[in-house]
Order: sequence, then C-alpha cells, then structure tokens
Amino acid sequence: MQDLIQALLTGLALGSVFALIALGYTLVYGIIELINFAHGDLFMLTSFAALTVLEAFAIGRGSPLGTKVGALFLALLVAMLFGAVVNVLIERLAYRRLRNAPRLTPLISAIGMSFILIQIGQYWKGSRPLDVPRVINRLDLLGPLDIGVRFFLRDLILILVTIPILLGLLYVVNRTRIGKAMRATAQDRDASALMGIDINRTIAFAFLLGGALAGAAGVMYGQYTLTTDYQRGFETGLKAFTAAVLGGIGNLNGAVLGGLLIGIIQAMSERFLQNGSAWANAVIFAILITILVFRPSGLLGEQTPDKA
Repeated sequence: MQDLIQALLTGLALGSVFALIALGYTLVYGIIELINFAHGDLFMLTSFAALTVLEAFAIGRGSPLGTKVGALFLALLVAMLFGAVVNVLIERLAYRRLRNAPRLTPLISAIGMSFILIQIGQYWKGSRPLDVPRVINRLDLLGPLDIGVRFFLRDLILILVTIPILLGLLYVVNRTRIGKAMRATAQDRDASALMGIDINRTIAFAFLLGGALAGAAGVMYGQYTLTTDYQRGFETGLKAFTAAVLGGIGNLNGAVLGGLLIGIIQAMSERFLQNGSAWANAVIFAILITILVFRPSGLLGEQTPDKA
C-alpha cells in the first residue's frame, strides 16, 4: 500500500509537468487546429535558458538557501519569458502565412521548425547531457518528508508551483477579455473577425501563453531529473502531446487530466513492473490506444464537426 501511495505522489508531481506542456499543445490546437510539433523542442530550449541562469549564479551544493531560491525564481521568470517570446516569433514567422493553406502544409512547417530548434539547442549547449544544478532535490532543504511514505520535498514544491500557474491560465482563458476572444476565435474565426476581434493578436497571445507554460515546465522538469540535453524535448514533448490527446485535445481541463494520468501511469510502471523504466512508454501508449478505441475524442473531448 505504501508503494502504491508513493507511486501516486510521484506520478502527480511528474504529471503536473506533463500537464504544463500539454496545455501548450491544446491551446494552439484549440484555436487554429495546428499540432505544433515544435512545442516539445521549445520546452527543451527553455530548460537551457533556465540552466544558463543557474550557472550564472554558480549554484552548487554549498550555496546558501536564499541564493538557491532566488536563482530558481529568476530562472523560472527568464525561462517563461524566453519561451513566450520564442513561441510568438515561431507563430509569426512559420505559421501565420499558412493559416489558410491545406492542413498538411502547416503540419510540415511545424515538423521543420522542430528540427530547427533541435539544431539550435545542440549548437547552444552541445550534444552531451548536461547536469542541472540542484535547487529542489532530495538531498537539499529538509530532505524527504515522512508521512508514512517517503515524499520528497522536490515533489511537493513541483506540485505547489504548478497549481497556481494552471489556475492562473484557467482564469485568463475563462475570465479575461483576451481569454474570451481566444474562445470566440476557436469557435468561429471569421465571425470573430467581423465582431472586431484582432485575430492575429489573439492567436499570438495563445502562443505566448503556451511558450510561457513550456518555460515553467522546463525549469521544473530540470529540477526533477537534474539533467537535460538537446534531445530532451522529443520524448517529453511526445508524452505531453499524448496527454493532450488522452484528455481531449483542445480541452484545457482534459490536458491537465491527461498529464496527471500519464505521470501516474509512468510512475506506476517504473515502480511495479520488472525493468519498468524500459516498459513505461509501451504501457502509456497501450493505454492511450485502448482509450481512444472506445472514445476517439479523448476522456473530456467532445465530437465536433470540422471547421470550414
């Protein structure tokens, strides 16, 4: 029972990161029906931006706690800003002129942008795996919390940082004027333009939010794994995209649910299956296929007609 609870706690922490990335996929798809394959690699670049900040502070094992916490928050802000700016530039340069093109064209453009970001990452930090200075880790701060199971403080902080970011996103989308414009544009772009909504600004804002979420995920996942590399975005981005599809792509609540489920499935697989790390991906995609066979729109998705 203790192993089960511990796997659930670990899965929730890991799933919260997948949820942040999955929201970036679902925001873009919900508003322009584009699968932004470059999003995972943007996540990788934001982890590099955060690493650069932490290295500038020379964070090490003996660094004062205040310096570590300050460096972490600065890294979070820089990574979110960096991700937001880069994602808006990607939309402006690679996707905007292709909105009315056949659907395959922007999809190919997204794949091409993914390769460009990978090469930028390799040029920036090299091809070898990089150690991320530990700020949140089992050996830092107070060590593991004893609540009947060993729950590491890094997992708790990961969840506590992610929750307000997710709540803030939901508030922006559901309660603000620009959020209402995003929802209107997602429903009918032409009618929204006739009502005076600036379509380009609204879509760019969706990319800005997605990039900022990728930046937050890059910081948190780096502290969770304590390593990063230029290929990190592929596998992590694929799992986050799977989470978005599992929950119902285009549905914000579905992206969060899918991310948490993927994190729990991975944690369960790694803990209870023999050689679980090798089998985790197979289990994740087997469950995804099974669910989509019976519910093609995802757990919280709705069947809607294609937009004209």
